[in-house]
Amino acid sequence: MTKSLLLVGVGGQGTILVSKILSEGLLEEGYDVKMAEIHGMSQRGGSVTTQIRFGDKVYSPTVNKGDADVLVSFEKIEALRYIPMLKKNGTLIINEEEIWPLTVLAGLEEYPEGVMEELKKKLDSIVSVDARRIAEEIGEPRSANIVMLGLMVKALGIDKIDWVSKIKKFLPERFHEANIKAFERGLSL
Repeated sequence: MTKSLLLVGVGGQGTILVSKILSEGLLEEGYDVKMAEIHGMSQRGGSVTTQIRFGDKVYSPTVNKGDADVLVSFEKIEALRYIPMLKKNGTLIINEEEIWPLTVLAGLEEYPEGVMEELKKKLDSIVSVDARRIAEEIGEPRSANIVMLGLMVKALGIDKIDWVSKIKKFLPERFHEANIKAFERGLSL
């Protein structure tokens, strides 16, 4: 059976890093894995998406509208934007962080209120976390994405894979300790 994941966020949140770690772990576990990433204006805080499909045999990384088993959103507005990609009985894993786009920072628009309430109206299965706060408690605010990785691994039931070795492979040694703690916190949620 093939699982389809869509990871969405804003440039600089580490969405693509998490996708690479996740894909590597799934490959080593013996799954056929296909991944596609779209950077958009990621260098300027724009939308970033990654599609990952894994299973016994996968022919394409493309996740079509209404086909994602899990939507992982690293920022609230991005969750709202990509909800149509999620299956009716799919799961949303969301970081409650707000990252204001340039138009909001420039005072041209306002950040929408009630995003979580709107998501709750549309979905039955939402796993919500303030990953940034958890990462700050650990002492490494940039590890919020790894908190999300731990939460995602738990939700997908793929926690038997050696994720610590994958984190170590993709991150410099000076960040290992904090990111392993971040992963373990996410896994425990």
